Amino acid sequence: MTATFKESIQEALANPNLRGALGRFSEAYKISREKAYAGMDFQAVRDAVRDVKAHGASHLEELAEAFKAKAEAAGAKVYRASDPAEVKAYILALAKENGVRSIVKSKSMATEEIHLNKHLEAAGIEVYETDLGEWIIQLCHQTPSHMVMPAIHMTKEEVAEVFSTKVEEGQQPDIPKLVKFARGKLRNRFLDADMGISGANIAVAETGSLVLVTNEGNARLVTTLPRIHVAVVGIEKLVASFQDVQPILQALPRNATSQLLTSYVSIITGQVPNTDGSPKQLHIILMDNKRTEMAADPKFRQALQCIRCASCLNVCPVFRLVGGHVFGKVYTGGIGTILTAWFDELKQSDDIQGLCIQCGACKDVCPGRIDIPDLILELRRRLAVEKGMPLVQKGIFAVVNNRRLFHSLLRAASVAQKPFAKGGFIRHLPLFLSGMTDFRSLPAIAPRPFRDTFKEIVQPECKEKAAIYAGCLIDFAYPEMGEAVVRVLNKAGIRVVFPEGQTCCGAPARYNGAYETAAGNARENIKALLEEDVQYVVSACPTCTVALRDDFISTFESLGMGDDLEGARVLSAKTIDFATLVKKLVDEGRLEFKDGQQAETITYHDSCHLKRTLNAQQAPRDLLKKAGFTVTEMKECDTCCGMAGSYSLKLPELSAPILERKLENIKDTGATSVAMDCPGCVMQIRGGLDKLGSGIKVEHTAVRLAKRLK
Repeated sequence: MTATFKESIQEALANPNLRGALGRFSEAYKISREKAYAGMDFQAVRDAVRDVKAHGASHLEELAEAFKAKAEAAGAKVYRASDPAEVKAYILALAKENGVRSIVKSKSMATEEIHLNKHLEAAGIEVYETDLGEWIIQLCHQTPSHMVMPAIHMTKEEVAEVFSTKVEEGQQPDIPKLVKFARGKLRNRFLDADMGISGANIAVAETGSLVLVTNEGNARLVTTLPRIHVAVVGIEKLVASFQDVQPILQALPRNATSQLLTSYVSIITGQVPNTDGSPKQLHIILMDNKRTEMAADPKFRQALQCIRCASCLNVCPVFRLVGGHVFGKVYTGGIGTILTAWFDELKQSDDIQGLCIQCGACKDVCPGRIDIPDLILELRRRLAVEKGMPLVQKGIFAVVNNRRLFHSLLRAASVAQKPFAKGGFIRHLPLFLSGMTDFRSLPAIAPRPFRDTFKEIVQPECKEKAAIYAGCLIDFAYPEMGEAVVRVLNKAGIRVVFPEGQTCCGAPARYNGAYETAAGNARENIKALLEEDVQYVVSACPTCTVALRDDFISTFESLGMGDDLEGARVLSAKTIDFATLVKKLVDEGRLEFKDGQQAETITYHDSCHLKRTLNAQQAPRDLLKKAGFTVTEMKECDTCCGMAGSYSLKLPELSAPILERKLENIKDTGATSVAMDCPGCVMQIRGGLDKLGSGIKVEHTAVRLAKRLK
């Protein structure tokens, strides 16, 4: 990341108003959104939205021509523009031809995308945003920080100051009064305007209709009072039939603002009379701007399923720290990163894509079922191909990809760390390394890795056999977790083998766009883990489990390595996470725990990959309860802890406040212990609590269960 971009992150983090506003909204949003979907099947709704939008993305040309024919038959004029310059030229020529001096606009991300206001103002035309949030940021000469709520980053005090400075002195930070003031100042703008410009949420090919979904009456005034109405519509807004509008209208208000229905749903079909009886000019500009290129890309076509609800921003732990002016260009957050890379250019997403923590919260709530984290990984891969990997990263991955060298260095580090290690932690590091221990203690490298201690475990003879995949942290930092996994599986009648050739799962390389390095890791692990005939390949690290089960296949597919796919698929079929396997064994009566309730109350932290990719959030809770523990849920139990592998090293300034919030939520439960199923989360949370001097115990679920075996 550039130094300037890092400075923008620091500036955002230093703004308490920004963090407070976004933090409060994010917290309230999750609760209110859940209530909005009460009694509805969200998965069914999002399936319908995905199907409608996916069909549209696959038939853009056909739908555009059908829409044009129907809309023009109803009296509209439809112009198809391939790029922003054509859109701006058309609107400016139309304005000059009709003597337009003043324009009012309703909120439109498409016009923000092409910087329309600046172009029109340069030609001497007055342009007024009439959405309250858009007007505020227009007065501030800013871009939207959020796709639905463009001024969400500002407090009422800041808005009052803007109105007092830019419009009329003496405005007070009272929200109803500020809204009334804005209405009063904008009312004459509608009456005086010669042209109104809007966007559209949906364009229906079957009828040539535009559908606008808004919460303020300004959009209706913009589209009805001026004698000319221009709608700038991205072609991805096209749907085939009027019936296709329904699922979008169900999802959009609930996902965007947690409302059952927005205040206004306007449907415009063809020309209508002006107030003087003359026919209103209706111009609809269907804008491409690389959307057909995106539709032709089999990987990125799904991004056109976005309905611009911005729910991905509302749940993003990074967005709520830095806001849209850091995490985005015109379009913000995770989906904004992807749209920026396409509508602008790939290199414009270079800095902002690095902000994605890959927690998957956005994927969970997206009504279009867009796999935003996976698309950002693909951006990283393409950026790495286009620019090449930095030398330092190349060196690191070269070491990690050399199993013998990597493991030798870790063994050497276990000796070299002795002056800094105490009680299993490294709490301080010297010189340029000191920042690594600023907000958390680091785990000391184990004196003996799991691959060594495993050889000393006496196991019973069993009919079934499982290979354990340890991953780097369990192998070299937390061997006790691996030993606990072996004890639990042995008790259920499963003998465990440790394939010596296993190495890093490749997640660090893959998450940094180095797919070729990740493919090398995958090949080594497939060879090692399939050497013996085992029923299961079990891992107690969700990130590693996802790599073995899913990522090896997708990495090979991305690189066109078809010859390696068979082995990856065989491994995938055998791979299972620890909690899911143990829950299965308990349900089959093959495992039992000691009788009696434990006095200790624990809380549980959901690791991102375990819950969102492996869908195993309930299994560990059920197991802990069967083992006699009282489980008290924490607030935001499934929000990322900020670890995310190398993310906490590359962006500690973001990892630290995310962790801080997690630790507060843990402490608020009053529990004396917190369990989790990811060694990376253990490293982050245990290290954070140690730094605070807290006595709250942090353990992997496997360790907890092993202690309670009957």
